[in-house]
Amino acid sequence: MDLSSGIQKVSISQQPSGRGAPCLRCRGMCTGFEPHFWRKICKSCKCSQEEHSLSSDAEDDRKIGRLLSDSKYSSLTARVKGGDGARIYKRNRMIITNPIVSRKDPTFDTVTYEWAPPGLTQKLATQYMGLISKEMQPVAGTEGAYYRRRRLMKQLPIYDQDPSYCHGLAESEIKLMEDFVKKYKNDVLGVGEVALPGQGGATKEDGKQSDKNITAGKEAISTNGTLSDAPKGQELFCDLCKQQLPMEHPVVYADRAGYNRQWHPACFVCSKCSEPLVDLIYFWNSGSICCGRHYCETKKPRCAACDEIIFHEKGATAKGPLTSWS
Repeated sequence: MDLSSGIQKVSISQQPSGRGAPCLRCRGMCTGFEPHFWRKICKSCKCSQEEHSLSSDAEDDRKIGRLLSDSKYSSLTARVKGGDGARIYKRNRMIITNPIVSRKDPTFDTVTYEWAPPGLTQKLATQYMGLISKEMQPVAGTEGAYYRRRRLMKQLPIYDQDPSYCHGLAESEIKLMEDFVKKYKNDVLGVGEVALPGQGGATKEDGKQSDKNITAGKEAISTNGTLSDAPKGQELFCDLCKQQLPMEHPVVYADRAGYNRQWHPACFVCSKCSEPLVDLIYFWNSGSICCGRHYCETKKPRCAACDEIIFHEKGATAKGPLTSWS
C-alpha cells in the first residue's frame, strides 16, 4: 500500500500539545503522552488524546469562543485584547464560600466550579449542580473537572471546526469545511438555558434568572416569540425520561427546540452517545439534541483512523465513521 500521498498531506502547523502528560485511564502504566504523527492517540498506551487531558483552560476557552463566534450565541464570547480578532469563551465560574462555625476564629470552606450555567442567581445555580451526579460536577481539582475537559475534547473536536487542525486539506476541501461550519452555526448550534419550569426564555431581571416561580396568570414571553408560561397546577414533563418536573427545581431549555420542551439537568444528553452535553452546548438535529461530534457524523463521514471529517468526494455519500483512511 502506497502511503506517500497520505503522508504528504499531513499538516505540521498544529502539533499536539501536552507531550508527557499522564494518562487518566492507565493510571501510571503509561509513560506519558507521546503523540502519533497523524492519529489522535498516544503511541505509548494507545489511549485517546482526551484521556490525557491535554488542553489547558485557555485553549478550551479559545476553542469554544471560536465555535460560538459568528453565531447567535456570540454574547457568550469576548474579543481577545491585542489579539488577531479571535474571540474567547466567557466561561462562567462559580465560587461558593461557606463559613465553618467553631469556637475558634471562623474559617471558610470554598468550592470552585470550573463551569456553571450563566445568568443565574447563585441559589439557582447551586440547585442545578445538586441535580447532576456528584462525580460529574466540575469542581476544581476533582474527577468531575477532568471529566468536563475530556467531554470538551470528545464532543467538540477542534478539527471539526478549524481547518488548520486537519491533515493538509486541499483548497476545495477547506471551502467545503468552512461552508459546513458556517451552516451548522447558523442552523443547529445551540446553548442550553437553565431556568425554573415555565420560565424558559423569560426576560431576565438584571441579567439574572429569577429563582421564584412565575405568578399564576402572568405570561412569560420566550426569545423565539412563543409563550412559555406555566399556569398554576399545570404539569410539565421531561422531554427525555417523561417524568414530571418539580416546579421548584431548575430545568434545561433548548431554544431551537422551542420552550414547550424541557429537560432534567441530568437528562440533557446527546441522543446518540447519551453523554451529558458539555457546558450545555448542543446541536439540534431532526428533532433531537446531540453533541457536536455526533451531529457532524450524521452529515459527513469520519475517518476511523485520524478521526477527522471527510470532505472530499470519495466519502461524500457515506455517514458516520469509516474504516478506511482519509
